[in-house]
Amino acid sequence: MAETASAPPGLSFPRATFAKLTPAPFLQAHLKQAQPIRPSGRRPDEAREAVINTGSLSHSNGSAVVRLGDTSVVCGVRGEILLASEVPHPPNSEALKEDLVEHLGLLVPNVELSTGCSPAYLPGNPPSNSAQSLSWRIGSLLHSSGLVNPEDLTISYTEPKSADMGPGEEPNTVVKAYWALYIDILCISLDGNCYDAAWTAVMAALKNTTLPKASWDADREAIVCSPFASEARQLTLTGSPSTTTFAVFSTASPLKQRSEAESWTLLDPDSFEEDVCNETVTVAIDAGKILSIEKHGGARIGKDALSDCVVLATKAWKEIQQKLS
Repeated sequence: MAETASAPPGLSFPRATFAKLTPAPFLQAHLKQAQPIRPSGRRPDEAREAVINTGSLSHSNGSAVVRLGDTSVVCGVRGEILLASEVPHPPNSEALKEDLVEHLGLLVPNVELSTGCSPAYLPGNPPSNSAQSLSWRIGSLLHSSGLVNPEDLTISYTEPKSADMGPGEEPNTVVKAYWALYIDILCISLDGNCYDAAWTAVMAALKNTTLPKASWDADREAIVCSPFASEARQLTLTGSPSTTTFAVFSTASPLKQRSEAESWTLLDPDSFEEDVCNETVTVAIDAGKILSIEKHGGARIGKDALSDCVVLATKAWKEIQQKLS
């Protein structure tokens, strides 16, 4: 008797293949479970643990390395002296100290992604739009938060008393130079949410920054820096802001009514989730005070979801402060 022909084996693909062929349905299948879970194994409101190391670069005034999952960022801060006589449009005496740093451009952040950190950013390429956007966002938050004390970046000189000065008259104090801080941010591995990792690296590097004692030498007519480490001083930051980014995944489509669409808010998205989601929200917060809320793309997140983002951002701020301290 002839043997019965066996049925052909079923067509199956590895999990990673399904993720590449149909990324949106793959993510939706994970989030529609009774207990939503992301492909990375995290809950929608669960962030990756941040690992922070400071003082990693020996030839900079301050440095930090931050790892957020598979996203790794190195930040180095180097100070350079800007003579007041070389400032083309010096601020007048009535200018506010809070505007001094932004007016003179004393904080210069620069994000570099073209290091082979991901297949999208190859070495040798010109700065991408993403890198320029990140540089601008970091610089904007540095200035709007008033993070760096302007007095830390000012080098003053008190003129000696003269015989012509009357009793009780104080000698004149003039500003001879400023410290300009160049904040170089290098992404060496990118797996999503580069902004949060970069900002955390900037905060850790600024907390680690020490500037040598600088003074005006009237005889040489030049700025002289002390070689003694004991005379160096740390920056006195006025706060400790943190940023928290969310990605919004929605099932909305032209073939589906708006009321039938579902959406999920994902804390600390990785690169796979960023490619699938078309809406992001970033909350900058400091000690319970909201500094800014940025929203890009989409129209799915509402007031209730935004309130939940603020609550999670406050919790994330507390966790980051423990690591920074």
